[in-house]
Amino acid sequence: MTSQIPTRDAVDTALKWNRESVFATRADWHAAADEVPKMLPELAAYAGRLNEGAATLADYLTKLDHVERHIMKLYFYAMMEAECNAEDKEATAMVGKVQSLFGHYGATVAFTNPELIAIGKDTLEQWIQDEPRLQDYAMHFDDLFRKQAHVRSTEVEQVLGLAMDPMSSTQGVFGMLTNADMQFPAAVGADGAEHVVAQGTLDTLYGNADREVRRSAYDSYTGEYLAHKNTLAAIYLQSVKQDVFMSRVRGYPSSLEMSLFENNIPVDVFHNLIDTYKQNIPTWHRYWEVRRKILGVEKIYPYDIWAPLTDDQPHVPFEQAVEWISQGLKPLGEDYVNALRQGCLQDRWVDRAVNKGKRQGAFSFGTYDTMPFIMMSYDDTLGAMSTLAHELGHSMHSYLSRQNQAYRNADYTLFAAEIASNFNQAMTRAYLREANPDTAFQIALIEEAMDNFHRYFFIMPTLARFELEVHQRVERGEGLTADDLVNLCADLFAEGYGDTMSYDRERVGITWATFGHLYSAYYVYAYATGISAAHEFARRILSGVPNAAQDYLGFLKAGSSKYPIDAIREAGVDMTKPDAVNTTFGVLADMVERLEKLAGV
Repeated sequence: MTSQIPTRDAVDTALKWNRESVFATRADWHAAADEVPKMLPELAAYAGRLNEGAATLADYLTKLDHVERHIMKLYFYAMMEAECNAEDKEATAMVGKVQSLFGHYGATVAFTNPELIAIGKDTLEQWIQDEPRLQDYAMHFDDLFRKQAHVRSTEVEQVLGLAMDPMSSTQGVFGMLTNADMQFPAAVGADGAEHVVAQGTLDTLYGNADREVRRSAYDSYTGEYLAHKNTLAAIYLQSVKQDVFMSRVRGYPSSLEMSLFENNIPVDVFHNLIDTYKQNIPTWHRYWEVRRKILGVEKIYPYDIWAPLTDDQPHVPFEQAVEWISQGLKPLGEDYVNALRQGCLQDRWVDRAVNKGKRQGAFSFGTYDTMPFIMMSYDDTLGAMSTLAHELGHSMHSYLSRQNQAYRNADYTLFAAEIASNFNQAMTRAYLREANPDTAFQIALIEEAMDNFHRYFFIMPTLARFELEVHQRVERGEGLTADDLVNLCADLFAEGYGDTMSYDRERVGITWATFGHLYSAYYVYAYATGISAAHEFARRILSGVPNAAQDYLGFLKAGSSKYPIDAIREAGVDMTKPDAVNTTFGVLADMVERLEKLAGV
């Protein structure tokens, strides 16, 4: 008999995100969406007028921010509803509607940057002194002139604004195919029992003690992706071509340089990461062998990477997870911990239900005018606790930056984002390492940590190498097929697996197709740089470096009021050097050594 996953409607409201705090009803959402076309003419009326003076510019930017915040709130609500239930056709339509509104908005305000550049940096700096309402835009103006060479004429910017809607469709198509249309065969255990394979159940199945459950879930999942490999390749390559198109329209040497330039990240940061990862690949080879010995198998396969290494796996209810995370984050102070607790236990930040149609994985998202919500499928495991800690890092980052920054400076870059998330995990593990010395618990704790490192310090650098090669081939005008992508990905994973891991090349090679992260060009590398900076920040605090906690909180509160490289450096970590990456590989190696000793292999 196959275990059943409840429909979204059957899930207790207490397990769902607090959507009514954003819009009380969907009718309210639709009414708010209908207001957007009425707002745009007021913005359009400022075209050609921004040079009239500081007061006129401040009036315009205030109204622009108001409209943008309004649309972002619409987008967040629709996207969250659709991600929690891909079978919700109304929510899908709502996402499409707001994406169209974004396109019209982008086209309407396309004159903004060209007119600001025409005003000139010196004049704008003087206006900031004269008009207090412009002070919050100082960083925005500085960044604009940094990017000046890549801002096109008003006409071209208007076309690019109109192109936002059709060019944003690839990720939506990918999501609809993988979250709604794909139907995975059931996994079958050694006892003959069937288990539902879905995006929301995969992590649980991979962590099952029954090897047949893991193997059949892996075969089901990768097999369905392989069955759609040509469609998935077409969608992904279209996304890559869009990246290349944008880089050329804006005059960048490559899509990599465009992506990193956006956040003022030196290209060397990307290459330092890849080079350091390649130098440390033998650490992963050692881990596969230690894991093989503990599991007592002759050959280890990719689906064994998540196999439990002890029969005594901790049961961690949601409330217990919140308590452990809170204890781990106590060094950051009562204000931080109290906000985290209230968000989880009272304000329903976390959509933790397991339901049909819910997308795989987890994320934190919200807007300046909402709570920092989390989408995940919580299954009472140590891994789920760690995922919760990770996403709460994002949410608390958003919470603090919005509390301390004006709207224009309250967001933060992808490069900075993965620091706060991995920091929370590192601090929670450090607390649990001391709080519970039981050998089985310690093995489970290392196991959870290695699962996280596997994702961020093994898979993500490998995918970063993959997308670099794919983008470079497209930039050279080379044609690529689904089989080309599969083979390239398989070759890169083969290097990381070494001689210990046994694997099917096609099933390993389709890994690229299972990660929607690739639809945000050069995002995956930031997971690895993020986990590196996170462990360095945690080390500083745990080792008693003076003011380390306050330095870190200052980084969280800074939002985008500073360039990310500068904000991180000012808080004590220099990511232009490979030191933090090397340090974190040292943490990884230490965990492998501790695991070997605890397990006695």
